[in-house]
Parts: sequence; structure tokens; C-alpha cells
Amino acid sequence: MRKKLALALTGVATLFALTACGGGTAAAPSADAKLDPANPTIVKVGASPIPHAQILEFIDEKLAKDAGIDLEITEIDDYQTPNIALSDGTIDANYFQTQAYLDDQVATKGYKFDHGAGVHVEPLTVFSKKYKDAASVEEGAVVVLNNDPVNQIRGMRVLESAGLLADLDDKDSALTVQDDAAKNPKKLKFQEVNSEQVPKFYQEDPTVGLAVVNGNYIIQAKLDANEILAQESPENNPNANFLTWREGEESAGVAKLEELLHSDEVAEYIKTTWTEGSVIPAT
Repeated sequence: MRKKLALALTGVATLFALTACGGGTAAAPSADAKLDPANPTIVKVGASPIPHAQILEFIDEKLAKDAGIDLEITEIDDYQTPNIALSDGTIDANYFQTQAYLDDQVATKGYKFDHGAGVHVEPLTVFSKKYKDAASVEEGAVVVLNNDPVNQIRGMRVLESAGLLADLDDKDSALTVQDDAAKNPKKLKFQEVNSEQVPKFYQEDPTVGLAVVNGNYIIQAKLDANEILAQESPENNPNANFLTWREGEESAGVAKLEELLHSDEVAEYIKTTWTEGSVIPAT
């Protein structure tokens, strides 16, 4: 079952009382416990609408029943609610984030989570309606990009690979390079917004020259592939998205979902659904 719901941020008070801890890759919870297809175990999962919830819906329709689980999929549009909902027990697992993002969330908010292996990669992409290539980008062009630190530097690395920024380090941000002539030779002007708002600004604000867009929002906004100026390489990309659950989670249902996410059927579904390469199976 798939539903769209803006989950209440019910766990905020508890959230900040937690102590910080590591969120490293952990072995999935034991899948040895028996699951009964005749009486499936419900697994509540929060996920970004596309591609995450879409992948989960494929599993729910094609694979879950025989595996003895029944997915309750909640679509969540932002990047804060899924971890809050997981921490406070509203959901059993979430599927939307990368290692770098989770590490930052654990360090700043004290979550106690484990996670599985990478399922898919969504390359960050630079779009432009005004410029056909990096060489034609004018001095002072406006760039709209993600305001969360982890994905922001990741997006700035794509701009760097296109020759629009230079000599970045992992601590850089739009703010630190804004007036740095060496790192920002074209004097790009950065506009920081929530990740889900980047496509809207790109599509509706005529002053925007470039937009760095997360892969799932590229799909949702149906952006034109002909407007791609640069894209993150998928080769050896460490930014795979994975399933996350509370630390010490022993649910057989979550373990089975983790197993199904890495099935040949899911990998083939990803390849044949996003043929333009906006979503690719992790390797």
C-alpha cells in the first residue's frame, strides 16, 4: 500500500535528547525468522516519492507477498521528516538517504540507526535553460542549489567537474566560495533553497541561470534532458541510497525488505524504468 502523507514532526523533543553515535553499515537484521505469506508481516516504510516509493511499490506488488511481508509505504517530500519518523517509531524503516547525509544527521542530531547496502544512485545534475555548455556560462550567473551542507558540496563538485568552480575542499559551501575569486572564477551567485524547491525555482524564476538538482526531483519535475549541462559520474559513486532502520532492529520484515531491495528483479526494474540514467543500480 502506498500513501502520500506529510508526517507530523512528533519526535523533536525526544530527538535532541538522544546521544550521538555512529551510523555505519551494519549487517541486515536476521532474515532467518519465519515469515508467513498467508499472514504477512506489515513493514512501515517512509520514502521519497520517486524513485524510492516507486521501487518499494514494485516490490510490494511483485515480490512482497510471496516473501511474507506487506509494505505500508508513506511518501515523504522533505529530507528531515523520514529520520524523525524513524527515530520516534512512526515507521519501521526509511529509504531515501546516502551515507554522507546519514553521517551528518547522526553527528548533528544524535540518531541511533543502522543501514543496509546501497540500492541505487541518483546522479546530481546541473541544468540550464540559458547556457548550452560550461564555456558559455556568463560571469555572475545565478546558480540555485540545495541548502543542506552534504548535498550542497556534492553538487558543487559537479560544477567543479564542469570547470565552473575550482580547488574545492569538503568544508566548502556556497557561502565560502561566493566571493573567492580563485574558487569561483566566474563569480557565480548562489541561491540556496530546500532540495525539493530547486526545480520550481529553476522552472519559474527567469533570473536563474543554472540549477543543481537531486536525481529524484529531476524525475518528479520532468525536467528536460536536453537542458543538462553537467552530471555527476555514476562510476564508483559513494552516494548510493539505502534502507535505514533503528539501531538493533531485529525485525524479520525489515530484513526481508533489505534482501528484496537487492534482488535481480529490482535491479532490472531500475534499469528498465529509468533508461536515461537518472537512477542506476548501485554496484
